[in-house]
Amino acid sequence: MKTKREQRVRDLIDQMTRERGYLPAQWPYAIEKDVDFMEVYNKVYNSALNSDRVLPIKTRELIAIALLAFRNMQDGFYPHMKRALRYGATKEEIFESLKVSIIIGGGAPSFANALQALLQIEEEEKSGRKGRGK
Repeated sequence: MKTKREQRVRDLIDQMTRERGYLPAQWPYAIEKDVDFMEVYNKVYNSALNSDRVLPIKTRELIAIALLAFRNMQDGFYPHMKRALRYGATKEEIFESLKVSIIIGGGAPSFANALQALLQIEEEEKSGRKGRGK
């Protein structure tokens, strides 16, 4: 029989996975360590990325992709690109957000790393695989 805390941990892991379509490997660890904090973090995340109030989720994801490219956060490119596609972005729009990041952020290596994730998505589509972010 699960304790109330264990159930909260399991529920939050399930909720975050469902909302994002993926869950970084380190989040279950963080949730287990401090479920109260991660519940608050998830509310902030949802307010920033899962809300359609003014900017559609697709647009929010395109912004996130550009920021990830600017910061060269390679682990985030693929799942956010898959999520953007799921919410109606096109690969062309993703490419455009990467172009903005190279001009504003001035980072050709970051741009190249982000393009690698987009290439992976295209290869998966050609082969009929869904990949890890859908």
